[in-house]
Amino acid sequence: MFAKLARTALVIAALGVAGCNDSSMKDFAPQANKPLPDKILASMKAKGMTRTSPVMARIFKEEGKLEIWKAKTNGRYDLVASYDICKWSGKLGPKYTEGDRQAPEGFYTVRPAQMNPRSSYHLAFNIGYPNAYDRANGRTGSHLMVHGACSSSGCYSMTDAQIEQIYAFGRDAFQGGQTEFQIQAFPFHMTAANMARYRKDPNYEFWKMLKVGYDNFEITKVPPKVDVCQKRYVFNQVAADGATFDPAGACPATTQPDSLKSAFNAYQSTYEAAFNGAVKASVPAPKPTIAGIKEASIVSEWSKKRARGERVPIDPPSFNADGSVTETARMGRIDSPAGRKMAALDAEKAAKQKAEEQRLAAIEAAKAEKEAAKAQALAEKEAAKAAAEAPVVTATVAPSEAAPAVETQAADAESTATRLKKKLFGMFGG
Repeated sequence: MFAKLARTALVIAALGVAGCNDSSMKDFAPQANKPLPDKILASMKAKGMTRTSPVMARIFKEEGKLEIWKAKTNGRYDLVASYDICKWSGKLGPKYTEGDRQAPEGFYTVRPAQMNPRSSYHLAFNIGYPNAYDRANGRTGSHLMVHGACSSSGCYSMTDAQIEQIYAFGRDAFQGGQTEFQIQAFPFHMTAANMARYRKDPNYEFWKMLKVGYDNFEITKVPPKVDVCQKRYVFNQVAADGATFDPAGACPATTQPDSLKSAFNAYQSTYEAAFNGAVKASVPAPKPTIAGIKEASIVSEWSKKRARGERVPIDPPSFNADGSVTETARMGRIDSPAGRKMAALDAEKAAKQKAEEQRLAAIEAAKAEKEAAKAQALAEKEAAKAAAEAPVVTATVAPSEAAPAVETQAADAESTATRLKKKLFGMFGG
């Protein structure tokens, strides 16, 4: 039944889609013609895949991974390669508006015409943003790519060596007759633990909607049929005869294979139990996420100023939970007359501020020196006054110490008198 559903999805998706245009696949730059490594080809063969069998990609922002899945002979897909994303810009959460520097999240489609073998970023392909869901919700933006050169302003950027292989997977699948391949872009692996981590995030309802498509693929290992109605994604739903999916209108009556319903319900029961357990568990703190259209608009305005060459902070502003906006002090590049004029004004302002700070510092230093001199003079005056008013200190002899001295003086006097008396007796006789 799953294989039948996959074939049905491919037929429906092919309606209204241009076939593989040979001219778009010719005259490629040399890097666009590089074959896949023998090791990957051997792995594909071992898994029952051919070089030109259908392909699909999955992207996970938080984990920084881009996965390539290919169809096996039984119609189910299996993981064949995984790459570390070199750079992606913005935060977790969808892209809202042109210039918000957000890498998109959602379900996108790549056709041969979106492949760019002569990209200034080595190789590239447009992921198809905005899709029907984005347009129905008023989201804007253009030229969102997976490309090389490891540089991103809203794209998913890989190294040149990585994009050569990723590009080759798409190229080979188109050569095998696949008319389009699906890219599923998620904020993270949508496990119970991760969903519990982000259950209070403002993007949670959007992520719950993406998770339905994620779960459908996890269950069937077949890229889900994706439609949009009532401004929401719907997955693996078949509209009643004659009915169509209107992205902005009401959803039509739909059906779904009973086997898929049963499998999905069983999957959900297991998930709910795991989710409830994860809510109580200790988990890593959530990563930064975009705070909706308000933050997207602030960043978009920053991008417009930057594109005009105005001197702006080197990093885009960030919207805080309390409604405040944080901007970095470090300024970015100058690449226009307006930017250079702003830089000159900033430099003049900075010079004036520095001069004023130096003037105030000199005044404070002079004031401190004057206060120090005044304090020293006062201290010297107080010291002199204290010295003048101090009493004269005379030595006081204790009685016990004075007695021997008196006795000695008396003895000396008595001795002198005796000598004088003897002398007189010697002169006159007696």
